[in-house]
Amino acid sequence: MDQEPDASGGGEAPPATQPTPAISDPLLSATATAAAPSPLDDLCYEVDSLQDLAARGQWRSVLDKVARARSLSLLSRPHDHLVYLTFSALALLKLRRPADALTELDSLQPLPTSPDPFASPRFLFESYPNLYPGRQGSMLPFSLRLLHASIPQNLGDRPETLDRLYSLLDFVRSKIGGHHGSSEEKDSSFAADRWRRREALLMSSLICNHFCHREFDVALSLIRDLLLRSPSDPVLLSRLAYIQLQIGDLDGAKATFAKVEGLRSEEMGVEFENLVGRNRALEFLVAKDFASAAREYDECIERDPGDVVAVNNKAMCLMYSRDLSDAIKLLEGALERVPTAAVNETVVVNLCSMYELAYVNHGEIKKSLSNWIARVAPDDFDPSCTRI
Repeated sequence: MDQEPDASGGGEAPPATQPTPAISDPLLSATATAAAPSPLDDLCYEVDSLQDLAARGQWRSVLDKVARARSLSLLSRPHDHLVYLTFSALALLKLRRPADALTELDSLQPLPTSPDPFASPRFLFESYPNLYPGRQGSMLPFSLRLLHASIPQNLGDRPETLDRLYSLLDFVRSKIGGHHGSSEEKDSSFAADRWRRREALLMSSLICNHFCHREFDVALSLIRDLLLRSPSDPVLLSRLAYIQLQIGDLDGAKATFAKVEGLRSEEMGVEFENLVGRNRALEFLVAKDFASAAREYDECIERDPGDVVAVNNKAMCLMYSRDLSDAIKLLEGALERVPTAAVNETVVVNLCSMYELAYVNHGEIKKSLSNWIARVAPDDFDPSCTRI
């Protein structure tokens, strides 16, 4: 997990007649997960194994490993307990058990009215000089702070999550302005960059939150703030254009997409080219020119067959063009070809919606799909999206 070197619930599936284009892929990709790994991870017992299980979506195995380590008393230092507790809370949240995740975090007795709910000496390395000689600052994983902020919304209390996210953003910004790092990183650009990445992560989470709740003015303000610091970031600019489209500023979105294309250089690579291609396709999609949009998505798929957003959205274009058969074949092919990427709720919901439109016996077909997904999907995949 990402230690401090100093001091995202599901909605209802759309109805069968309304499959969902994944048109806001960069905007909706921000998640309240860990940032870059920290060199302090070397202190923790078998953390690499936990990270590997988490990366593969094996959240039940994460819980088993945490339970085993606790039962056998393998976690001998405070830092070990905090890292394992963070993985446990994250796994519980991924498995749609937010109340149990909250119980894990509450065991740390966070301070409910403090600007820093974890401002306790027991979370500082220097409080244990015999265990951590020469180390200073917080041993608390930053991911734990993110979880503490995110869990209330999963329990139906979105205002509390927003309050905590904004408080955490203030906390992070205070560190950027004058951090008090460990002896190895004090006054280093590395520590400052780490806090800036955390700030960007938090702002992206807030943008997503406001965007998903159609609070576009707030999302727009936040993204413009980010662009003041990174005016040539193609993903940020694309997010801005998506918001502009949502508020009906078609000319503004077109101009912003043009700025993204103007950033093209030889070093950009396939990822950038596909971002530009999906942006162009989105303009066609908004204009209901489904044939032109499908061609743009085709080029993206040719460059990267694993671009599931392009695959999903091309299938939507085919469906809107009344070519359900080819749309279904496209999504089924993606599931077979790149299951680790294509087995996500949006693709599966859309495929099941197409089955409902195309086949009388769609129940049997969806059940067969559900059985196959159960064998290949990560533990946190929501099987209810098949609507069986």
